[in-house]
Amino acid sequence: MRAPRDEIGNALLALREKGYPVVVIDSDLASSTRTDQFQKIWPEAFFEMGIAEGSAMSFATGQALEGNIPFYVNFAMFVTGTAWTQLRQACYAKANIKLVGSHPGMDDGPDGASHHALEDLALTRVLPGITILTPADAEEVEAAFEQAVNIPGPVYIRVAREPMPVRDKSVVPRVSDIEAVESSGNDFAIVYEGTVLEQASTGYAQLSAQGKRGKLIHVATLKPFNRQRFLHLIANCPRIVTIENHTINGGLGGLIAEVLAEEGINSRLCRLGTQDTFTESGNSRQLKEKYGISASAICEALK
Repeated sequence: MRAPRDEIGNALLALREKGYPVVVIDSDLASSTRTDQFQKIWPEAFFEMGIAEGSAMSFATGQALEGNIPFYVNFAMFVTGTAWTQLRQACYAKANIKLVGSHPGMDDGPDGASHHALEDLALTRVLPGITILTPADAEEVEAAFEQAVNIPGPVYIRVAREPMPVRDKSVVPRVSDIEAVESSGNDFAIVYEGTVLEQASTGYAQLSAQGKRGKLIHVATLKPFNRQRFLHLIANCPRIVTIENHTINGGLGGLIAEVLAEEGINSRLCRLGTQDTFTESGNSRQLKEKYGISASAICEALK
């Protein structure tokens, strides 16, 4: 079990060592987001902006205009929600900024609803020109960061806080956009964004143990969405479940519903995530279970 957010500092250091003109912007959360590791080695390329997220986003845009590649790393709620107006302007300008949202969904459990980023995918997906990456396990974070610096324009990377298993990549290596990381038949398809790897994988394993044969599909790039690849993967699957550490509105579930409706596909769809509700303070794993983001919820949905 490894926490993906623990790789944030390592990923930033790796980029700098490879010669990318990376600078890091923080809003008084460097120890929580692990950017303090970068700060120790490259203090001249680290900018502490304090709890002023709108100013930090504007500063990131300025750094991009000066030829640097700024990574603004913050809790997902703040980097997408608090600074949304400035992010929108950055997208309008096609600024080459990279945003990293740690503690997405209910990962920041004890801090409660004010800190639970259950809208960040919707807030970013609606903006023209932005790329959204959702790496799963810790090994995928560094690769996602390198992918981001080679994409011109704004990129949002969602990085889970909670420790999760590292997926066996001997059969399917890192997913760059969308791929079936497990495939044994067409009874069902479980479609997940990276931060719920554990819940999706456990649900798949439990269904397989019951003799069901289906697909486990990781959407590693939510936007732009590889529609043709998705349609190929879910062909002849009568039942589809989406699962996300996010509201079902406007995120992965909303995206898949849109695609199925536009393509006229009549597969039965169940969207797992928070159901248009605010959450509460508590242990993040227990909260996910309570709000239906769990392996048991997947099995129940596919009965």
